[in-house]
Amino acid sequence: MNVSIELLLLVLSILVFISLLVGKMGNRFGVPTLLLFLLIGVLFGTDGMGIEFNSPKVAQAIGVVALNIILFSGGMDTRMEEIKPIAVQGLILATVGVLLTALLTGLFIYWLTNSFFDTVTFTLLESLLLASVMSSTDSASVFSILRSRNMSLRENLRPLLEFESGSNDPMAYMLTIVLIQLIQSPDIDAWAAVWMFVKQLALGGLAGYFLGKLFVRIINKINLDNDALYSVLLITLMFFLFGFTTFIGGNGYLAVYLGGLFIGNARFVHKRSSLKFFDGMTWLVQILMFLTLGLLVNPSELLPIAGVGIVVGLFMIFVSRPITVQACLLPFRKMSLRAKNYVSWVGLRGAVPIIFATYPWLSNIIHAKTIFNIVFFITILSLLVQGTTVTAMAKWLKLADPLPEKKKLTKFDVEIADDMKSYMSEISIKEEYLANGSRLMDLNVPDNTLIAMVRRDDQFFIPRGNTELSVGDEILVITDDEEALDATYEQMKGKK
Repeated sequence: MNVSIELLLLVLSILVFISLLVGKMGNRFGVPTLLLFLLIGVLFGTDGMGIEFNSPKVAQAIGVVALNIILFSGGMDTRMEEIKPIAVQGLILATVGVLLTALLTGLFIYWLTNSFFDTVTFTLLESLLLASVMSSTDSASVFSILRSRNMSLRENLRPLLEFESGSNDPMAYMLTIVLIQLIQSPDIDAWAAVWMFVKQLALGGLAGYFLGKLFVRIINKINLDNDALYSVLLITLMFFLFGFTTFIGGNGYLAVYLGGLFIGNARFVHKRSSLKFFDGMTWLVQILMFLTLGLLVNPSELLPIAGVGIVVGLFMIFVSRPITVQACLLPFRKMSLRAKNYVSWVGLRGAVPIIFATYPWLSNIIHAKTIFNIVFFITILSLLVQGTTVTAMAKWLKLADPLPEKKKLTKFDVEIADDMKSYMSEISIKEEYLANGSRLMDLNVPDNTLIAMVRRDDQFFIPRGNTELSVGDEILVITDDEEALDATYEQMKGKK
């Protein structure tokens, strides 16, 4: 069916808008936002509202672009000082952990489908392929859920989980590609497959490091006339990093994540605006990616594989993931058993396994559509069971500390760079604040407090010591930290 571009944009804008509204409501009830995006796609698909979409190639292309942005943005948002203490654990989970998960789950799928299910029967290689597609945790889901919860995790768990999910996609991708080749050409050289693993990881890591460092110098020296173009430059460099690394035989996903990590931890011009740009882009591509993957699935095709999907999904949640995590983290004695159990639980599946499931489909593997449907089903199960209990499990295991919710500025649209360790807030002038006089110098504020700006009606101005203040004026206050802000309120005899 031929659809005009105008109609396509209209439908897409409506779907994105509905996703935003539903996502806002879902957060209030603890439902993962990305799951809702996925279900909206299913609802509006062929078996729902009738939007026909059956192109795994288009879905894969959207997914690849989206993954680049998600991984790059996730890398830029990750602080290097948080990564260093857990780098070894994260790398083991991202490599050995993915391999063990694929092996255990693959053997279970082979035994299950050849012993108990007549409708779905896989060979050993097909079973391992299905398991490999699902073997990595999903960066989009992990980043989204952990960063939307207002809590702090003990024992460096948040950086560990984010580092694992951001760096384990390359291993799952390589396993998927190798097993597709083995199914298509059973006589493939085993050493060639091993060499491909080493080559992809080595070139991906080197490209991410050296090009990431190079890009920082380019951004700082290029001197663009229009400040808005720096975000465009950054996204251009990101796609170059992915394309170049893939072209030379390395793993582009690993390079993009590491490149984002090194760029985000360096100083470069217009860093804050670039981070905000990528934050918005990340949400946009996540919505588009999950909507697209939802549209690609027909719910009627999920029913025949529901039994297999439930059993395999539960096996991954309660058996293969816990065994893998405990084995990988066994040498790290300082890490508590509670923390290891929590890492086991946050093995979220999401868009990445579904995107990887399009590779067998496009390679014309015999049971590729069945593999795709099972992966989709398990993703929904994982987001429902694990995604909705991320906070509850952390509290139950006594690993969560609540964070004070930061007050957002509503009157002043300004921000302070992260490396300037200061705190901003806005205070509405009350009559009691002016007890000693109405001039700025008459306000009783601590020495480490700066009143940087005043808003009166719709006018903004920078005050001086003799500036007359009026009841109802809004002042922008900059202090050392939140405790200093509390002291400012107390000295002004106001109430927070």
